[in-house]
Amino acid sequence: MKKYTIATLGSHSALQILKGAKDEGFETLLITTSDRESLYQRFPFIDEIIIIKNFQEFPSLEKKLLKKNCIIIPHGSFVAYLGLEGNKKIHIPYFGNKNVLDWESNRMKQHQWLEEALINVPEQYHNLNEVEFPVILKLYGATGGKGYLYVKDRKDLKKSIQQLTKKNEKFIIQKYIIGVPMYLQFFYSPLNNEVELIGIDRRYETNVDSIGRLPLTHQRGLTIEPSFVVVGNGPLMLRESMLPEAYSMAEKTVAASKKLIDKKGLYGPFCLETIITPDQKFYVIEISTRIVAGTFLFQHGSPYTWLMYDEHMSMGRRIAREIKLAIKQQKLDVVTD
Repeated sequence: MKKYTIATLGSHSALQILKGAKDEGFETLLITTSDRESLYQRFPFIDEIIIIKNFQEFPSLEKKLLKKNCIIIPHGSFVAYLGLEGNKKIHIPYFGNKNVLDWESNRMKQHQWLEEALINVPEQYHNLNEVEFPVILKLYGATGGKGYLYVKDRKDLKKSIQQLTKKNEKFIIQKYIIGVPMYLQFFYSPLNNEVELIGIDRRYETNVDSIGRLPLTHQRGLTIEPSFVVVGNGPLMLRESMLPEAYSMAEKTVAASKKLIDKKGLYGPFCLETIITPDQKFYVIEISTRIVAGTFLFQHGSPYTWLMYDEHMSMGRRIAREIKLAIKQQKLDVVTD
């Protein structure tokens, strides 16, 4: 494995990606900015750190990274900093299908994808007269919940739409589902055609989580606008009787991607962001098609990975294990784009 170097940007999930790569015998490389260098220097599993002025300079490193036989592992910051087209122009072997990004970044296409998979999704409204409250307005490309607007009535809806329209923001109007948020972290292997449940988390969002801790009598009269910005994550477990449906949703999501996107479809890590209602019904509110930050909780694995592997298996290590198997089977082209 020392012939190859696993590389990523110093942000989001870089630590577990590179730790997992080192555990599987790869050389590791991090590209980051000077203000983050001191953080990453603390960790001995990072073999090399390349400093750039900003992440937008990443394309200038491509020749250097190709000489090092790098394989790029993308995460949420890749699209945030390099943009959709910037990701598509990366010529270094890239773990994942870049064509999936078009479907993830477009909320209408995301909805179409999940409906094609026959998965329960919240209703999206196109006719304002048909809106049933409460709803949530979601921006295209909103990161970590930033930009989500909770709307409780028609007056509030009109105000929120005007606010976003002035900023030329694209958005969708989605039914707000009342229930328990659970973010199901999966990995699909194109080498063995199997879906694995890696872990489950919930996200702590400001300030909706803090408002929810107040008694109703104290919430009345508050003028605080709900904020869904994610600041942390916590682990969860799902009732065993509900696991069959969780796996089924993931498998149907992968199968639909091969029909809608291309033959490769979605592979590697992905997350179904769900709300579970009191009648134990899943609603998938979003899909993330790369490693999500909540997987960091399971550095030593989760209850689900222990059942499968009986060894420490983080999402970062599972990615590296897949690349390792692909190299051994001479199928690196199957898992990279």
